[in-house]
Amino acid sequence: MTAPGRRRFGKTGREVTRVGLGGEGILRTYGRHVEAKAVITEALNQGIAYFDSAKAYAGSEDYYGEVWRSRPDLRAPVFQASKSASRLHADAETDLLETLRRMGIETLDLWQIHDVRTFPDIREIEGPDGALAAFVEARESGIVRHIGVTGHHDPDVLSHAVENWPVDAVMMPTNPVEGALGVFLSSTLPTAREQGIAVIGMKVLGGSNYLVPDAGVTPEALVRYALAQDVSVAIVGCSTPAEVQALAAAGRSGPLSDDEAAALVEAFRPYARELAYYRGFW
Repeated sequence: MTAPGRRRFGKTGREVTRVGLGGEGILRTYGRHVEAKAVITEALNQGIAYFDSAKAYAGSEDYYGEVWRSRPDLRAPVFQASKSASRLHADAETDLLETLRRMGIETLDLWQIHDVRTFPDIREIEGPDGALAAFVEARESGIVRHIGVTGHHDPDVLSHAVENWPVDAVMMPTNPVEGALGVFLSSTLPTAREQGIAVIGMKVLGGSNYLVPDAGVTPEALVRYALAQDVSVAIVGCSTPAEVQALAAAGRSGPLSDDEAAALVEAFRPYARELAYYRGFW
């Protein structure tokens, strides 16, 4: 089976598959071990090599840990990411140790400052006792290979982090709603690319709220829209092996053409503000 194509992960020197398994879906549950393992295993079988998680995503890190402990040979070729939403140095350090323990690994490929929403968040994170220093120290020590930041509320806040923090990656919403609204895709993304920072596309399906199959708005179309936005990887949470197969197939198909992407944005434009549910200030 042909794996999804690969893209450079910013200036890190690494490559990742252009689609990745998101940390939502079945992974953001507790006690669904058989189903979660089936989804992770199918992603591996499909050649997907980017795996997302977060300390806040219920049992996600534990599900990955069950796979990596039973098959450590599968861990080395993949890019494993997770996140901490702690804003203070000491708390972030504790989170990282817990993440490594739960996943049964010694090194994390990408550790991200999770869900940065406001400028008070920014000030706390970059302050003297803030979490940013813990992330930088973890990278310097080699416990994590790369560090990043994620956000989906305020593009100006995320842009500040991209421009001022020594991160290797940024995760942002990447969908036709954002194509209509702008800023995340028209400002934050180009700024990240100018600095050589990897871009991870999230909210690709809008939590499945954007799917209108009768109008041609399928998971494949939305994933391919994200891939047309010059992201390093587009991630989607999956609940079944069939959804993983569809994600991988979209990755193999590659990006939409410019005309197709523009048409999708126009279809969403009248409803964009209403559909931007993840932007807390709308």
